[in-house]
Amino acid sequence: MDRIRIRGGAPLNGLIPISGAKNAALPLMIASLLTEETLELGNVPRLADISSLLRIMSNFGVDHSIAGRRPGQSSETGQTIRLAAKSVIDTTAPYELVSTMRASFWVIAPLVARFGHAKVSMPGGCAIGTRPVDLLIMALAKLGAAIEIEAGYVVATAPKGLIGSEIDFPKVTVGGTHVALMAATLARGTTVIRNAAREPEVVDLAECLIKMGAKIQGAGTSEIVVEGVTSLGGTSHDVMPDRIETGTYAMAVAMTGGDIVLDNTRPEYLQAALDVLGQAGADVSPTHGGIRIRRNGNGIQPVDVTTDPFPGFPTDLQAQFMALMTRANGTSRIRETIFENRFMHVQELARLGAQIRLDGDSAYVDGVAGLKGAPVMATDLRASVSLVIAGLVAEGETTINRVYHLDRGFEALEAKLARCGAQIERLRG
Repeated sequence: MDRIRIRGGAPLNGLIPISGAKNAALPLMIASLLTEETLELGNVPRLADISSLLRIMSNFGVDHSIAGRRPGQSSETGQTIRLAAKSVIDTTAPYELVSTMRASFWVIAPLVARFGHAKVSMPGGCAIGTRPVDLLIMALAKLGAAIEIEAGYVVATAPKGLIGSEIDFPKVTVGGTHVALMAATLARGTTVIRNAAREPEVVDLAECLIKMGAKIQGAGTSEIVVEGVTSLGGTSHDVMPDRIETGTYAMAVAMTGGDIVLDNTRPEYLQAALDVLGQAGADVSPTHGGIRIRRNGNGIQPVDVTTDPFPGFPTDLQAQFMALMTRANGTSRIRETIFENRFMHVQELARLGAQIRLDGDSAYVDGVAGLKGAPVMATDLRASVSLVIAGLVAEGETTINRVYHLDRGFEALEAKLARCGAQIERLRG
């Protein structure tokens, strides 16, 4: 099993190209099931989750091809994938495929919307909380799908098609909004989605669906209105840049010092996190096509944060920010409101010398003068990269095990960091 070895102490300087967003690419790929025409997606990151979803889509009979590199492209600039769901031969997503990635459960929406039937295993994925699918199922039921649970599978049927309705989510859910949005595009009549997720990834999906012929208004607000259409067509669409990758590298620079330009990204996608970084002592400025991050000379200052749905501070940056706060000049409080079990990285950061106390949904981080390298174990995707950030400044050598978590969400991580001065390498086997 691969490991990553880091020798800390080097500042980061240079340019890091930001990849396409995994959390946008996955629902966009799933949306190809809504049409028999070809959907071409550009700027798709090369990640394990992308490969896993392609296997699931192939199981349905979806044809896909990956275009060769064009002039100026590299392994870090995304790929172009064409998906054609003209001849879907099966509407069952088996456990052995869905269990590896939670987002794959979302295939239930386009399958039942287009074909009237779907049988999808209950999902798996990172162990960062229960993350139930009840709100996703509720959305489909509101649209007229009959739902049954059979031996660990959700069976959704709508032989006469889905019918537009009002969907009121009791809490903000990105997955639920994705599912409701895709299903409503082919439902008869009007669907109103209230308390909808406002994340940029939802907007990206809506913009692609509109290109395919969907009638959607209000994406990016808490109320989305969808007028159902009888069919959708193919289109070409580029995946938005990854705001979580952007925030991760920004925090790495704030941690190590240095001067980095994050290219091909949008500051408005993570303004809350950039504001917090500014309070912590980083200089953040927009560039043409990206963001420049430098740490000022005053050290890292403690900042209290609370995770919230967009436009608040993202839960997917909580672990990375905690790593940064381990070196702050004082005590910070980090409150996690999205996932109830997303502090599993605390004990691994403690192995590097971090001083962190847990109290319910809050972590209190007492900044220390220095961290020391040690063997650590990744527990989930974002926890993995928090250990990388800590290892970049830890004295001596840090070895991170179970880095397959990293491969699910960060494209060419070691290459991007090494090119900017980090002493980091992957150990195979």
